[in-house]
Amino acid sequence: MPLPFLTADRTFDDVAGDAALPFENRDHWRRPYRPGPWRVGTAALLLLLASFVLFAAVVIAFADSLAGAAICAGLAALVIVSALRMLRMGIWVSAHGLRKVRFLRTQTLPWGRISAVRTAQQPVRWLGLPRTVQGQALVLVRRDQQAAEARQLLLTDRNADFLARHEAFNRAADSIEVWADEYRPATEYSPTA
Repeated sequence: MPLPFLTADRTFDDVAGDAALPFENRDHWRRPYRPGPWRVGTAALLLLLASFVLFAAVVIAFADSLAGAAICAGLAALVIVSALRMLRMGIWVSAHGLRKVRFLRTQTLPWGRISAVRTAQQPVRWLGLPRTVQGQALVLVRRDQQAAEARQLLLTDRNADFLARHEAFNRAADSIEVWADEYRPATEYSPTA
């Protein structure tokens, strides 16, 4: 079964001669980078756990306890959905805007509400844990909020996609910045328009 959200739409082996946005259908939402090994490994472990829980559901069903088998099957389905959602997490771009997919929530911003997308050196969380380390972050600056709330963290070089993959972070940040430069209007955003 193909899982299109696991692959990036662009290979970065031949970046010298390619256009910055080499896509025919720019209205399609795409993640401009591949999920990192930490994210994929965690999802694989969750799927392995789900297979054991499903096997336990079959054993319980053969023991004539259908209620217990249904509970185990429901738990396995929850673990599978969690693993797939974890693989889908990240930043997605299209001609319509930028989409930040989190585990429980998805936020979509049209390009008109974005003032800038830039890379900055700042303290970032290590693998999303409370511990912070100095690193690089891709920061989005919104036009429609106050200065204190306008900055929003998109990616860091210490998250599950880019830990120990600095070149991949630089390529992803550059790609998202190119999408922003291409589609972000130069005029100020008007919410009534």
